[in-house]
Amino acid sequence: MAVIFGGRSAEHEISLLSARFVLESLDRERYEPVLIGIDKSGHWLLQEQALLLQGARDPRLVALDATRPSVVLPPHPGSALVTTTDTGAAGSAALGGVAGGAAGLGIDVAFPVLHGPMGEDGTVQGLLELAGVPYVGSGVLGSAVGMDKDVMKRLLGAAGLPIVPWVTLRRPRWGRERARVLEECVALGLPVFVKPANLGSSVGVTRVKEAALLAEAIEHAFEFDDKIVIEAGLASPREIECAVLGGDPPFASIPGEIVVDHPDGFYSYAAKYIDESGVVTRIPAELSDGESAEAQRLALATFAALEGEGLGRVDLFFDAERRFWVNEINTLPGFTAISMFPKLMQASGVGAAELVTRLIEDALARGAQRKKRRTVA
Repeated sequence: MAVIFGGRSAEHEISLLSARFVLESLDRERYEPVLIGIDKSGHWLLQEQALLLQGARDPRLVALDATRPSVVLPPHPGSALVTTTDTGAAGSAALGGVAGGAAGLGIDVAFPVLHGPMGEDGTVQGLLELAGVPYVGSGVLGSAVGMDKDVMKRLLGAAGLPIVPWVTLRRPRWGRERARVLEECVALGLPVFVKPANLGSSVGVTRVKEAALLAEAIEHAFEFDDKIVIEAGLASPREIECAVLGGDPPFASIPGEIVVDHPDGFYSYAAKYIDESGVVTRIPAELSDGESAEAQRLALATFAALEGEGLGRVDLFFDAERRFWVNEINTLPGFTAISMFPKLMQASGVGAAELVTRLIEDALARGAQRKKRRTVA
């Protein structure tokens, strides 16, 4: 089994911590892990387990071992991951014909623990599809729409799910119509949240309370993506999260709540991963039975509307009038020791070892089903 982590996005370090959780929770009597780290330049490298099991817990202090052999996954069924004794870009180039010096790695299923673009957005999922390797999590379509906050919101709106007003902005228009764009954003009502359209872990996100600071926040978001979204901010919303485990039917966890106590004033990257006292989690969330059931209903409806498979974490807002709003889905949510997805599943009766096993079994079952599809008319 391949555990694939790292990646080329700004969430690279968080992915390494998530891979550690998967490795620690894996049933070693059933699965033999092969660790594959993708560095920030896109090279796939075979990694040793000690990197994750003995590494730092602070995401700023973890890094791949760049001296390890390169790995390649040829994009055709029946192929296997191959590695050479060469390293880095040179090793990858040497594998052009997958000949001399290459050794196969027996892989029957992959667990991508990748967050953000070039990993969670359907790209790696597409490669695994081409190679015929079953994998944990949503398929190409579900992964892609779950990553793009603009497309996600359009699909959620079409499904009749409650979403906050937003403006989508692409870089060319920002260059042409800056003044008009700022007017449209201010019209949403301050504060607003400015976000890269294709990123997670609150990377590149700014909460803007003053119109004079809006342009700076937009420029910051454009450092990470060429498309951004500006969302209306609700008045002191509560942040409610539900974990979804795929299957027939999918299962929604009990809702949990994120209570932020951090200078950023929202669930920022620093509050999530660096400041140990930045947030307090309440599991279960302080909701009535009816409100909890509604949160679970919205989570499952979001999972279905966005073509979710395998797993997902649905984030909701709960406003002062006790109404829910769907914020987003994370199709490969964080698996770190402090992440809400495993915590919510644990509180719902699905422990870490069972959770990882069920995800792998689901991936294998979906892979077997795909093989039964007709490929001729």
